[in-house]
This record gives sequence, structure tokens and C-alpha cells, in this order.
Amino acid sequence: MATPTTAARGQQQREGERRVVSNIVRGSIGNLIEWYDWYAYTAFSVYFASVFFPSGDQTAQLLNTAAVFAVGFLMRPIGGWVLGRYADRRGRRAALTLSVTLMAAGSLIVALTPSYGSIGVAAPVLLVAARLLQGLSVGGEYSTSATYMSEVASPGRRGYYSSFQYVTLIAGQLTALGLQIVLQQLLSTAQMESWGWRVAFVVGAAGAVVVLWLRRGMDESESFERAAEEGGKGDTEQSGPARGSLRLLLSYPRQCLTVVGLTMGGTLFFYTYTTYLQKFMVNTSGIAKPTAAWINFFALLVFVVLQPVMGLLSDRVGRRPLLIAFGVLGTVVVVPSLTLLSHTSDPVYAFLLMVGPLAVSSLYTSISAVVKAELFPTSIRALGVGLPYALTVAVFGGTAEYVALWFKNAGHENWYFFYVTACVLVSLLVYIRMRETSDASPLDEDASRSRG
Repeated sequence: MATPTTAARGQQQREGERRVVSNIVRGSIGNLIEWYDWYAYTAFSVYFASVFFPSGDQTAQLLNTAAVFAVGFLMRPIGGWVLGRYADRRGRRAALTLSVTLMAAGSLIVALTPSYGSIGVAAPVLLVAARLLQGLSVGGEYSTSATYMSEVASPGRRGYYSSFQYVTLIAGQLTALGLQIVLQQLLSTAQMESWGWRVAFVVGAAGAVVVLWLRRGMDESESFERAAEEGGKGDTEQSGPARGSLRLLLSYPRQCLTVVGLTMGGTLFFYTYTTYLQKFMVNTSGIAKPTAAWINFFALLVFVVLQPVMGLLSDRVGRRPLLIAFGVLGTVVVVPSLTLLSHTSDPVYAFLLMVGPLAVSSLYTSISAVVKAELFPTSIRALGVGLPYALTVAVFGGTAEYVALWFKNAGHENWYFFYVTACVLVSLLVYIRMRETSDASPLDEDASRSRG
């Protein structure tokens, strides 16, 4: 029979785990809405490309929307810097609340902007402004949510809990695709191109209001509270550069370069097989838009399920083995999968050619956030995760669609396949050289040991 002390300790542990789950859920739902808003652009761009830009052929219009998508990524490093600094100084909860507010504003602008035929060049200008605002939001959301989820997770289960960042990230894309499928069933193609696509952005703005309420009830991470308290007492770590400053970040050059290297191939591979592949199926394979949406939906559903499985596996075997496996398989699978997909219009075959590489991608995506968080101490973690990551994503992930369509427009679409392969290979070299980051001890102790 358990003693009162043992029973009380068990009750405390259960209560602590419930608080962890509650905070993860609140943070995750907010993350879902943020990424829903971000991906609604790519999901519905096949319908609104002709609304915001002058008439022309389909590839040219998609090229314009892809350029705006890439421009949005230019703000992500600024968002990673501004909101990362804010999160390291004012708290994770405050930064997460601010980021979802910015995303809601961007979605509302897209939903309400008139067509090119009505207001001329002001239409694409407003579209760019909205994407810049959303880029600022997403740049801060990724780093802060990655930091928050890893800090509130139970030691020894960080890989599992942190994997839910990509669960909700992809769930946001699935929600956008799901709404697209529903609207496709209810509306004609003409209605979708005229006004149906605007529904998606109205839904995103409304969902953000719910998220604001949820995030106000989240606990601040204990790691941040400890760091803030120690900083107020003038501890040795805080006696130098200010918490969340670029000067402090520059004292971790190896960690910053590691974030760049491990992100480059992973993010380009991810965006190739998620946001771009739907357009590839329509524009290259000749698959109908509704069919391509269904293929993407079910493939991404499988992808979501794999995230916590791989996260849990990383808690058992470590982060580095999964990253190396991704690097090896990723360099092998890109050229054959995209080449075969370009020559088929069979939905089942196309689904298999998408879901296979996504399974490979899950080796990276499931642990991407926690690996970066484990590289930095609490005082610089949000900025350390956010800025180098956002810079890398802006250069490689944000330009993925544009580069792919540019190669296609130039008549050398298959060159893009080799470009993705080369980037994954570079990341593989980083995975082989980097040290293991996982540990069962508190996160702030892990990262503080990695300095230098």
C-alpha cells in the first residue's frame, strides 16, 4: 500500500503531466490556426491567381502567386528576430499571442481585397502587404512555439511532445485542404474563382480570435521564468549581453551554423512535397484540381500520424540517427519520385509517389523543432531557433515554388529535382558531423552545456 507521501508525489506527477498536456494542446491549436492561415494561400492560389494578376497563361499566373509566396518568406527572418527577441525578453506566451494577432490581420486583408479588374495594381500590392504581415507572424510563431513546447515538455519526452508542432503545422494545411474540398463540392469552378476562395481567409481570421482566448490561459514556461528571475538577480549568464539580443546570439556561432545546415535540405524537401506538389500535379502531371486536392489531403493525413511516432522514436534512439536517415533517403528519393510523378495521372500512383517521400520527410520534421531548441540556453533560445532558421527557410523553402516554376518555364523542370537533392546532401553532411542533442535532463541544462 502506498504511503501518503508516495501517493501525494504520484498525484503531483499526474497533475504536472496534465498541465503539460493542457499547455501543449493550447499552444498546438494556436499553431494550427497560424499555419492554416499561411497554407490557405497555397491551397487556394490555383483559384485566386487570376483575381490578383492580369490575364495570362496558367503557369505565368501561378508564377506570380509563387513570387508573392516567396516575398512573404522574406519577412520570416524579421519575424524570427523581432518576436524571438520579444519572447526571450517578455515571455513565450506574450509572443505567441502577438504572432496570432498579426496573422489574423493578414488573412483579413486577403479576404477583403478587391480584384485586379476593380482596383488595378493596388490588388497585388495589398496581397503582398498581407503576405509580408503573415510572414512576420509565422517567423515568430515557429521559433516561439518550438521553444515553448520543448520547454514545457516533460524531460525524456521532449521529442514526442515537440513533434506536435509539426502535427498542428500539417493539420493547418489539412484544414485548408479540407475546406477547399468542401467548397469544391458546394461551389462551381466559376464561383470558386470569383468569391469562394475568400471564405478560407475569413475562416482563418475568425479562428484567430478563438486562439487569442486560448493562449491567454497558457502557463509561462518554467525555464523562462527561472531565467528571468536569475537575470533580475544579475547572475553570471546575464551579466554580459542582454537576454534575447543579437550580441548574445553571436556568442553561439556553431549552434547558429548548425541550425542553417540542418534546416536547408529539410525545409526545401518539405516544401517541395507539401506546398508545391499540388501545383506540380495539376500543372505537370495533368491531374484535375479536385483530384490533386484529395491526393494531397490523404498523403498529408498519413504524414501527420507519423510525426509523434518519429518523435517518440527519437526519445529512444536519439535525434541524430533520424536526421542521418532522412539525409540518406532524401538524397535517393527526390529524382525518381518526381520524375515518375511527372509522367502519371493515375491518382493512386500519384498518392504513393507523394506519401513515400513524406514518410522520409517525417524523420526530419518530427524532431526539427526540438533539435534546434536543444542547441541554445533559455536566455537566447527563441531568437537562436528563430533567426537562423527563418533566414534559411526564406532562402530555400520560400523560393521552392518559384524556382521549380522558373525551371519549368525555362523548359528544364527536371533541374529542380537535382537542386533539391543537392541541398539535402549538404544537410546530410551536417547531420553526420553534429553532436547528439537529446537528453533526459532539464532543457536549460542541456543547452547550456553546448555553448562554445
